[in-house]
Amino acid sequence: MPDIVSQHTGIANLPLHSGKAPAWLFERMVKLAREIVIAVVSEFGTEEILRRLSDPFWFQSFGCVLGFDWHSSGVTTTLCGALKEGIKGIEKELGLFIAGGKGRVSRQTPEELKRWGDLLSIDPEPLIYASRMAAKVDNTAVQDGYQLYHHTFVFTNKGFWAVVQQGMNETVHYARRYHWLGEKVSSFVNEPHAAVLSELRGNALNLVAAESDLARTTVTEIVLNQKPENILDELKRLKTLNLPARHQIAVQDLHPDSLKKILYSACDRQPGDFEQLLGLEGIGPKTIRALSLISELIYGVAPSYRDPARYSFAHGGKDGIPYPVDRTTYDRSIEIMSKAINRSSKLTLSEKQAALKRLSLSYV
Repeated sequence: MPDIVSQHTGIANLPLHSGKAPAWLFERMVKLAREIVIAVVSEFGTEEILRRLSDPFWFQSFGCVLGFDWHSSGVTTTLCGALKEGIKGIEKELGLFIAGGKGRVSRQTPEELKRWGDLLSIDPEPLIYASRMAAKVDNTAVQDGYQLYHHTFVFTNKGFWAVVQQGMNETVHYARRYHWLGEKVSSFVNEPHAAVLSELRGNALNLVAAESDLARTTVTEIVLNQKPENILDELKRLKTLNLPARHQIAVQDLHPDSLKKILYSACDRQPGDFEQLLGLEGIGPKTIRALSLISELIYGVAPSYRDPARYSFAHGGKDGIPYPVDRTTYDRSIEIMSKAINRSSKLTLSEKQAALKRLSLSYV
């Protein structure tokens, strides 16, 4: 099994839509998703599916080809659900496995990974760690206002993996999708993104930014070297200050008493670095925000407030806006999807033609 390392490959923002895919559509999505995956695995190998799913542009076009609403937040949950259902029963043949899903199902990911580990005679713990840390980073180390509610973990029998997860911001009525690819990046907490794509941007506490390196160290050292009662005293002091407007936490949100048990527990466990601190049970967004404020306002070491997101949905514009067309990526995406559709032996000619038509429209 390869070392479990991460590559955060993209983020997409989608408007929140209610409802779900009708049964007649979902049944067809399951069938087409199954055939495309079989074809891609046959021609390009199992790991290529992970790379494609971790590419937010390809993922979005995949949803369009399957026939779902191109800009709805539901494309994420429905596509992942169709994919999981589509490969059911042929996972071992493909060497591809899917755990997790939406809401309550997302919280069952560790149990699903353990069951697959027993069936495949592989150690599930590195996969469980990767799943948990991907969620921890996007919900706690990067605090952009989006609460995770969907988490799909895709992996191979060789231990390679990808994550597609989505967060919701009920204030702006948008969902943001996060893509991960577990390929040869050494850290979960230092610039794990290969691309972060979104239509909406703002301020975000970004403790995985390169410029947050010293802040990550300082936050960890605060927990390691300060007595919990001293940290709580610092938090109480901060409640008397007028914090700058850019901060993503207000003074009234600081509740030292509610953090007391968590801080004592963290100090007792002595995390070796920020990644270990982030991975501790009970360490959530409020604790990390409070420690980052102490780092900045007491010790003078500021974290990054740069939203890691960029643009989404397009390969670029012919006029160079928001950026020039990436022709290589554009053509590669079309080639892989077209070959997958054409190679399927179980799709009718009309089904193939309809899928190819949707593919061409998805790149307009």
